[in-house]
Amino acid sequence: MLLPIYPPDPSAALLDALVEAGFQPVPVSDIDEVIERAPESGWAPAVIEVRRDLGSALALAGKIEDEARLPVLLVIDRTLTGEVASESAISDFILSPIDRTELRVRLQRLGATPQEGDAAEVLTFRDLELNLATYQATIAGTPSDLTYMEYELLRFFVENTSRVWSREQLLSKVWGYDYFGGSRTVDVHVRRLRAKLGEERSSWITTVRSVGYRFG
Repeated sequence: MLLPIYPPDPSAALLDALVEAGFQPVPVSDIDEVIERAPESGWAPAVIEVRRDLGSALALAGKIEDEARLPVLLVIDRTLTGEVASESAISDFILSPIDRTELRVRLQRLGATPQEGDAAEVLTFRDLELNLATYQATIAGTPSDLTYMEYELLRFFVENTSRVWSREQLLSKVWGYDYFGGSRTVDVHVRRLRAKLGEERSSWITTVRSVGYRFG
């Protein structure tokens, strides 16, 4: 089940816990993205990880509940318990470091239904397979160690083959926000993907001069 998560660069521990629990986290940067990117089947409850600014996190939580009509699970440090205990803008909260069983139970209590992996959740391109439930990538049957954003970029490419995408479009579609690294971020991730795909498959990602990239 697709689940909106904020900030757009959540911790690896939280991502791993959500995927293990059967959810597919989708990074968002604001309430507009939560609404615009909503799947036809609907979102699972939103998850907000508080790493710096509690005030901004609570403000977004309120907007998600009011405008997107979604319950919100806040992930906070133990020191913030007193500050959020009486907040009405959140449906529930969980303390970090995360207990994975507790995370799954709390999301289920908010109405979430974890997905069981099946063949329909696997994207394929030639001998590449992307498991959407587990976020695992395999090439010719061998697991590939991709970072979260490398996986997201590769998944976007596989879902949108042949078309040319500019760096700005890729930033918007994959990262979903104005990343401070700019278009160079795309170039870095493409370079890493090519290296991990290997020499024989690196040509799947073609550079279109003065435009961007094409996959396939």
